[in-house]
Amino acid sequence: MDSDDRVTPPAEPLDRMPDPYRPSYGRAETVVNNYIRKWQQVYSHRDGRKQQMTEEQREWLSYGCVGVTWVNSGQYPTNRLAFASFDEDRFKNELKNGRPRSGETRAEFEGRVAKESFDEEKGFQRAREVASVMNRALENAHDESAYLDNLKKELANGNDALRNEDARSPFYSALRNTPSFKERNGGNHDPSRMKAVIYSKHFWSGQDRSSSADKRKYGDPDAFRPAPGTGLVDMSRDRNIPRSPTSPGEGFVNFDYGWFGAQTEADADKTVWTHGNHYHAPNGSLGAMHVYESKFRNWSEGYSDFDRGAYVITFIPKSWNTAPDKVKQGWP
Repeated sequence: MDSDDRVTPPAEPLDRMPDPYRPSYGRAETVVNNYIRKWQQVYSHRDGRKQQMTEEQREWLSYGCVGVTWVNSGQYPTNRLAFASFDEDRFKNELKNGRPRSGETRAEFEGRVAKESFDEEKGFQRAREVASVMNRALENAHDESAYLDNLKKELANGNDALRNEDARSPFYSALRNTPSFKERNGGNHDPSRMKAVIYSKHFWSGQDRSSSADKRKYGDPDAFRPAPGTGLVDMSRDRNIPRSPTSPGEGFVNFDYGWFGAQTEADADKTVWTHGNHYHAPNGSLGAMHVYESKFRNWSEGYSDFDRGAYVITFIPKSWNTAPDKVKQGWP
């Protein structure tokens, strides 16, 4: 269906409280209008004041799962600071000693083993670790040079492999490439006014149209693997291309975004990830957009549409409360 069916949700009164979400397959679910009400009450704060979601923000939200992230991070957040965890020894051992399942092709076997060799919780933990380092570096740094000096010192003190990234690395340029860092009502070029936050993206590895049909169907074992030591994933070849059909009439989703923000809950299993099902098309065949709040285990399971999960760091102004310390699932 053409995305021209997409509709911007209507405005919601600022003082209208949200209704409780309903439980759905281990997560909380609600309609997009109710999410707007919750967002206005909990996430919208700028300098301590609640804000009504603007028409532009509701337009962003209408895009579905990515819209949920956009309305919290600002449109088109940096996606170059992605982290994952891959067990190279397990992968090699399984390929050497394992065998395809009954009816499974060699390509399907290799793609499955690659997917199973990723550890989403460790990838998430790595992103949280790096975000914490970045947030310490942002403190009292009133220009980018001071921030970068602080960052390098923090990395050296922790003997972090990221200290060896060169000056051209997206790791060091991410802050300056964040639109809200430069905006007068955002960071206004002052790093101390920004904070590092996290979102997640699930996607398919076989996006190279010049690769074999099997890799596009069953996954490319070599694609989007994290760099040893740093955990950085090169996302430059991510084109939002979905998995190719494995049988006639089959179709797959191209990606799924989940918003985490800056929750401080230490136990990954208790963290909450906010995402959506599809763009808002109440008059189309897809129907109205729904918004979900999933605990980490539910979020990280993903779907057969995806074989990669990256945990991405971006920056938002500290004055934005789109990343509260605690997220109470399924309001109230």
